[in-house]
Amino acid sequence: MKQITCAILLMAFLLSGCQADKKSTVVRFATFNTAMYRSEAGQLQKDLVAGEDGQIKIIAEIIQRKRPDVLALQEFDFDEKGTNLQLFQENYLNNSFNGSEPIDYPYVMAFRSNTGIQTGLDLNNDGETNMPEDAFGFGVYPGQYAFAILSKYPLVTDSLTTFRKFLWKDMPGAHLPGDEDSTMWYAEEVLDTFRLSSKNHVDIPVSIDGKTIHVLIAHPTPPGFDGEEDRNGKRNHDEIRLFADYISPEKGDYLYDDQGEPASLSRTSSFVIMGDMNADPQAGDSYRNAINQLLDHSRIHPAPASGALAPSSEGSKVWHEENPNESHPAHKTAVFNLRVDYVLPSSDLQPLKSAVFWPAASDSLSYLTTGREGSDHRMVWVDVSW
Repeated sequence: MKQITCAILLMAFLLSGCQADKKSTVVRFATFNTAMYRSEAGQLQKDLVAGEDGQIKIIAEIIQRKRPDVLALQEFDFDEKGTNLQLFQENYLNNSFNGSEPIDYPYVMAFRSNTGIQTGLDLNNDGETNMPEDAFGFGVYPGQYAFAILSKYPLVTDSLTTFRKFLWKDMPGAHLPGDEDSTMWYAEEVLDTFRLSSKNHVDIPVSIDGKTIHVLIAHPTPPGFDGEEDRNGKRNHDEIRLFADYISPEKGDYLYDDQGEPASLSRTSSFVIMGDMNADPQAGDSYRNAINQLLDHSRIHPAPASGALAPSSEGSKVWHEENPNESHPAHKTAVFNLRVDYVLPSSDLQPLKSAVFWPAASDSLSYLTTGREGSDHRMVWVDVSW
């Protein structure tokens, strides 16, 4: 009897030891509008080849200091061969700046963008048909203001889903701009080709220690630079709604991807939504509190959305004191005084820590966020476990 009892105790001890050895995976997801677009096509590549661009050095050092595992870059000019991403790694991320530790991402992908692709139509009703405002997404040349992903974990490219060609008019109840007398801003021929996504909407799964996390990236148009019709504000709202509906299969059954196939995210899938959404929950020109479609969504974890883990910074608080407005003092992510950049994990994931990289003036790294020398946005990150 004593031998049986000892055997049971030994087995319990071994099992408890096995449980203790099991460690949760912790992954840092980050989004960063880098402002690495250029005024002319091909100029970014020249700056990356030279390896001496001061702005890009700051962007690279911020990434090295915070070391995200999965990083979405906005306003990073697209090129067909992915050369820009390769050069960014070789000539910047892989080099040390001010004692920083180089960083490498073995899995990267640049995404096609609607920006700068001309429609041949007059989208802003100014009588011209070949201006930046007449492109599917505002841009001087194709691929300006695009976005990309860099990851330490494999990208499941075979399961990539994009919505770059989805037509705005195909969204039920779309907030298409019009006048008070119901006169539509866009002619029917325009709506027949007008794409909802100003850049792209991407679902790129990432395989992390045997678990698949769907990384959803978008960069909706700013809700401004228009008139009383609020065409950009309404487009921004519906661009945000696309992801809100995509993670709600019962609402998003109308969606189709760029292959024309029905597309929605399974209710059992884990995800993280990242990007510059150009929408603040409390201030700015958003149409109908657009970002609340995500912040209040039942499938999104409330803590980093608007709870105790909503990313914050000391630098934001100081900026708010100097530039007060309705936006939350600690949660601003851009020097134009708004919270617009988000990392929003699904409710089945466990957020642990979060921050906006915007150090106070007394911090040793404050030189990285002085004015707009690097970007007018700040990196936002959330550590996630499961």
